[in-house]
Amino acid sequence: MRSETVMLDNIERKIEVIDYSSSEYPYRLRHIADPPSKLYCLGRTDILNNLGVAVVGSRKFTIYGKNVARMIGRRLSECGLSVISGLAIGIDSFAHEGALEMPYAPIAVLGSGIRRMYPSSNLSLMKRVAACGAVVSEYEPDFKGQSWSFPRRNRIISGLSEAVVLVEANSNSGALITAQYAAAQGRDIYAVPGNINSHFSAGTNQLIRDGATPLFIIDDLLNDLGVTILDIEERLPDLNEDEKEIVNVIRMYNGIRADDISLILNRKVSSVSAILTVLEIKGITVQSAGKFFLAK
Repeated sequence: MRSETVMLDNIERKIEVIDYSSSEYPYRLRHIADPPSKLYCLGRTDILNNLGVAVVGSRKFTIYGKNVARMIGRRLSECGLSVISGLAIGIDSFAHEGALEMPYAPIAVLGSGIRRMYPSSNLSLMKRVAACGAVVSEYEPDFKGQSWSFPRRNRIISGLSEAVVLVEANSNSGALITAQYAAAQGRDIYAVPGNINSHFSAGTNQLIRDGATPLFIIDDLLNDLGVTILDIEERLPDLNEDEKEIVNVIRMYNGIRADDISLILNRKVSSVSAILTVLEIKGITVQSAGKFFLAK
């Protein structure tokens, strides 16, 4: 293994170069049809064999897709799985932002060199991922991404993963390329169902039609992977007092509306709604027909 250096936040960080012949080369990646000959890695090389799940989707998104990607990223991370994505604008970024709320070794795979991060608007997010996880690329550090290099890196995203989740993708989304690689590599493919009238979900709904597992409850994926799931009581210490107060009301009146919670607690509906949104993202509550329930 050899290393180069890159400056992040005025701290010299090493870019490790892992050759295919190295014992540190990820074993899942070693067995795909077209493994990269080497990986440039910024951050922790020891996590590349972690149990991980790819969470990908389109650059164009809806609020629904954004919230779901963040929620999935956070839930996977808090249960000890590496969230793997491509740091693209949109769903990929939201998945990593969610993972960083409960940071556990996220992994980002670039279609450019590490020193030529694209999109540059996500440089700050890349630094946050590198600080607690890993940023990897098969390309030389100063390589400027090309139109062909981004679809090609998707085989690495799926190759490092135990399963792949598509959150939101139209019928032409590059995220569907990741699904194709995942299928060829024998990975389990999950897709989040979307509005049948929305082109944003046309690709994911098509995947479900063609045999992908619909992901209705995040913990179903965790169960499939044999991951120990923390229940509500074990997760309550992570909540602040306002969040705990609302959770206790929902526990008493499971299936309650936001305006009723505001009446019981004598709080503004806007304040209650904001906290409920956070609780949904954290996977503590779920909403159905305007009512809030404790998540399974």
